[in-house]
Amino acid sequence: MRIAISVEDNNGFDSIVSHHFGRCRYFVLADVEGEEVQEIQVIENPFFAGHEPGMVPGFIHSQEADVMISGGMGRRAIDFFQQYGIKPATGGSGTVQTVLNEYLGGGMTLAEPCRESIEHAHHDHDGDHHGKDGEN
Repeated sequence: MRIAISVEDNNGFDSIVSHHFGRCRYFVLADVEGEEVQEIQVIENPFFAGHEPGMVPGFIHSQEADVMISGGMGRRAIDFFQQYGIKPATGGSGTVQTVLNEYLGGGMTLAEPCRESIEHAHHDHDGDHHGKDGEN
């Protein structure tokens, strides 16, 4: 299984998980067998400066990820990941090591849209509260 994690810095297991997956600077890709991490790599987010809806989930799909972990993401992003067969998980915080331990131990569940997405959905009919990149 390959787990992608949105992160703010390039410090391997000590990288800090990003609150918004589409606006992170990097992704950590962790290859896992059972509950053991075999290898990780840090890659740059090619869409950090800006993107259209669906571009970041498409990129994560091209990296052959099975799971996407982040602090939060909007409903549209969750839908894109699910269409690609990628399980989105939100609520991650702290370091990559902490989040991997939590996820692999069963302490993290499937994604819920970030609160900001839910609140703005009542005001913005298409649910895209961040302009073109509704994937926060």
